[in-house]
Amino acid sequence: MTMLFNLFLVLSLCFTVSMAKSASTSIGLKCESVYEVKSGDNCLGVAKMFSLTPGTFAAFNPNLNCNALFVGQWLCTNAIDS
Repeated sequence: MTMLFNLFLVLSLCFTVSMAKSASTSIGLKCESVYEVKSGDNCLGVAKMFSLTPGTFAAFNPNLNCNALFVGQWLCTNAIDS
C-alpha cells in the first residue's frame, strides 16, 4: 500500500511540474517589435500580416483578448527569449 501511495505521489509531482512548464512557455519572452491596432484589425489578420501562426502570435501576446481589440492598442509582433 505504501509503495502504491509513493508511486502516486511521484506521478502527481511529474504531472504538476510538466503542467507548470507548459504554462510558462511565454514567460521570459521579450517583445522586440510592436504593431499599433488600426480600425478593422483583428488578431488573425495581424498575425497573417507578420507571417505568424496564431499560436506564435498568442505566445507573443499572452494576455490579449482578441474579442476586445481597440484602436491604438500595441501588439507584440516579434519576441526573443530574455
